[in-house]
Amino acid sequence: MYVVDEKDYEYRNENLNGPKYLMKGPRMNFALVQFQPGKDFKAHYHNIMEENFYILEGKIDVIVDGVVNHLSPGQMIHIEPGEVHYVVNNYDEPVKMISTLAPYQEVDKVEVDNYTY
Repeated sequence: MYVVDEKDYEYRNENLNGPKYLMKGPRMNFALVQFQPGKDFKAHYHNIMEENFYILEGKIDVIVDGVVNHLSPGQMIHIEPGEVHYVVNNYDEPVKMISTLAPYQEVDKVEVDNYTY
């Protein structure tokens, strides 16, 4: 058992964008993710891990295998292994969401170049 405090961690990218991992392994990842308006991350998929996003604040578009999902607070999306997903904040306010990935794999992300939907 252990306790972590979000304030002790930083977002991966500058300007409060991307994930802030509060736990990585040994069985799952847990992150707080934030994107400012207009920000995104590269389309990708996972071979083994499933991913979930639960929206806390703001709105976000999560594109899964070409289908655009407009999500808002209180909604969650589950993404299966092999499903290509792309996340973009097309709105004029920041979004904050929780991301979980399981089962933990140190390397399982496959980026997709030139993704269109």
